[in-house]
Amino acid sequence: MARHTANKQTPQTPGSMPARTSDPEPRASASRNTLSHEQIARRAYEIFLARGSAHGNPEHDWFQAERELKLGRQ
Repeated sequence: MARHTANKQTPQTPGSMPARTSDPEPRASASRNTLSHEQIARRAYEIFLARGSAHGNPEHDWFQAERELKLGRQ
């Protein structure tokens, strides 16, 4: 007769435990506070236009846009 090994369980040590695949607490609140590239780019362009479309420093406009959006100003 053949042995049935379907119910056989192997003991697991802490190091051999399977990794958790799902996060019980989604981090949706963190993503709501994150600015998108598009939001920053749009605000930087508005800053450029407010300057009269004059040449300037695009990085300065970008960082200013990030600061303003983080503070909730526009």
